[in-house]
Amino acid sequence: MKVLPTRLSGVMVIEPRRHTDDRGWFIESWDRRRYAAAGMDTDFVQDNHSLSRRGVVRGLHYQAPPRAQAKLVRCTAGRIWDVVVDIRHGSPTYGQWDAVELDAASPRMVWVPVGFAHGFAALSEQAEVQYKCSDYYAPEAAVGIRWDDPALGIPWPVREPVLSEQDRRHPCLAALPRHFTFTP
Repeated sequence: MKVLPTRLSGVMVIEPRRHTDDRGWFIESWDRRRYAAAGMDTDFVQDNHSLSRRGVVRGLHYQAPPRAQAKLVRCTAGRIWDVVVDIRHGSPTYGQWDAVELDAASPRMVWVPVGFAHGFAALSEQAEVQYKCSDYYAPEAAVGIRWDDPALGIPWPVREPVLSEQDRRHPCLAALPRHFTFTP
């Protein structure tokens, strides 16, 4: 597998090796030993799977400590624009974001460590996203950042976003408590 750094320290794009033959293809999407050797050492406890229609924006979500989650995100049908925001106070990239397009035709995945918010926009008629989480969903720890926070300046590639009522009500990053602190 190839591990590609992003401009956010710790966030990585993973390109698993694809084995192709007359039957189709095969990838190894998770091997704890290989991921740990690449700096992504975690135990996943929950897998989630969502279906979104074109224009849906989900996020920006994270869980506060002590229920913080690392995630491994992949698009298994359709196409998405996947966004990660650094929310670690004191980080050189605090409040900055990066995005990568994920689609079912490519096995690329995004590693989202603890200390980052995550969201995505569905670019295809339908998009399915699967992601592994290092902690269970905990409603009392669930936090969100406003998807269109002007301080973040994320240029979402959708004209008329479809949002959940909850995602519409999220505050801007500056209004949130300091849940994470950067440790060099």
